[in-house]
Amino acid sequence: MSFSKDFLWGGAVAGNQYEGGYQDGGRGLSTLDAVTGGGYKKPRMITYKTKDGEFGEAPIDSSMTGNIPEGAVGYIKPDTFYPSHMATDFYHHYKEDIALFAEMGFRCFRMSISWSRICPNGMYEVNEEGLKFYDDVFDELLKYNIQPVVTIDHFEMPLYLADHYDGWASREVIDFFIFYAETIMKRYKDKVKYWMTFNEINVLSGWCQIGIHSNDPQTLYQAHHHIFVASAKAVELGHKINPDFKIGMMAAVIPSYPMTCRPEEVLESIQFNRAREFYMDVQVKGYYPSYKLKEFERLGVKIRMEEGDLEQLGRGTVDYIGFSYYMSTVSTINPDAEQTEGNQFMAFKNPYLETSDWGWTVDPMGLRIALCQIYDRYHVPLFIVENGLGAADEISPDGTVCDDYRIGYIKSHIEAMKQAVEYDGVELMGYTPWGCIDIVSAGTGEMKKRYGFIYVERYDDGTGDFSRRKKKSFDWYKNVIATNGEVL
Repeated sequence: MSFSKDFLWGGAVAGNQYEGGYQDGGRGLSTLDAVTGGGYKKPRMITYKTKDGEFGEAPIDSSMTGNIPEGAVGYIKPDTFYPSHMATDFYHHYKEDIALFAEMGFRCFRMSISWSRICPNGMYEVNEEGLKFYDDVFDELLKYNIQPVVTIDHFEMPLYLADHYDGWASREVIDFFIFYAETIMKRYKDKVKYWMTFNEINVLSGWCQIGIHSNDPQTLYQAHHHIFVASAKAVELGHKINPDFKIGMMAAVIPSYPMTCRPEEVLESIQFNRAREFYMDVQVKGYYPSYKLKEFERLGVKIRMEEGDLEQLGRGTVDYIGFSYYMSTVSTINPDAEQTEGNQFMAFKNPYLETSDWGWTVDPMGLRIALCQIYDRYHVPLFIVENGLGAADEISPDGTVCDDYRIGYIKSHIEAMKQAVEYDGVELMGYTPWGCIDIVSAGTGEMKKRYGFIYVERYDDGTGDFSRRKKKSFDWYKNVIATNGEVL
């Protein structure tokens, strides 16, 4: 058997793409509530109001960065469609959805908690109705022996903190975050064992994700330092609340190969991969690596630290590495090299690999390579918490959704996982394919781009009755779990 008997098979979502109910149950506004829909090569827009009372829009690119005028605040325009406001309405369908996850045999379910549902303005006010909602969700999951895997902060923050504190650029936000983290960890200490602090920490930027109004290197890395400290404090605190907690980090993993064997391009690939390894080095090893300190010198970045920050990073190292893997890229010094779309950024096209309908490189062997590289470097358990294929699924006249392309994609990636475990000795905790039920795309704001094993009748024009139906991949993945990955 390749995988352990307690291997965590399941699926993954994010609250701002799935939960909906954006004004229900006392929830406050978050940054993503002020972001409209988009489409393939059509940017999503941040809607805002300036300090002079004028309204405007700013595009966000695939890395979720924005350019909002100084003093502007996020604003929700009337008669404007915002996909996250209802998303695919887990808030009102959680019992139905969890029953479907249980039918598939899920052993775990990765989800996020909405900070503004717990603390409406992100500060010290606690919303009991929001806490009760997640109590009910966790109770429903545990009824079916499905372990919650909770991301504390997933690509959004309370709107008030973005508008009035410049988000994570402010040191004060660390204390607000720790209050929120302590609130949920104490509340759910007997219901949630697996936690992750920040989603895809290595791509966090801009107003939507971390509330900052400038992405210059000084502001961005100062905000990231605050996030590192907050994460380390949350890990240390969580282990005191419940020593059985398993608390991990989460990064976007996109391995890069040199385009050729030219030494310059090999070095280029090393530097590309370091941009991700930096975040793992800090959160797993507990210190700033020398190569990043040298980069700060070249950029003129001076991180403002308080006494005890570096010691805190050492005390708050994580128990495991969670990561997303969708694709790989290549590194080149050729300015004319062909580019393609990617997860949170543009990538270079690999001539040996195919791409998805949205231009993402499909590279199952790259997952095995990534697993080997990460495990060899850190020697902590790994958890693939996102992987999947976005596609324009269609309902056939007979009511079925035949997504053989998704089955093929996930099958090939599970085979790569098995090879990493069997032949390379990688310690792998689990696998939660992304968007196990259809959700709003983070990058494009579309419903057209679907990942799930379950089809949700919700469309880009805001229509749809939110009914659920199984895709062909539903029963296939059910059998994968039932055989612990032996029958693919």
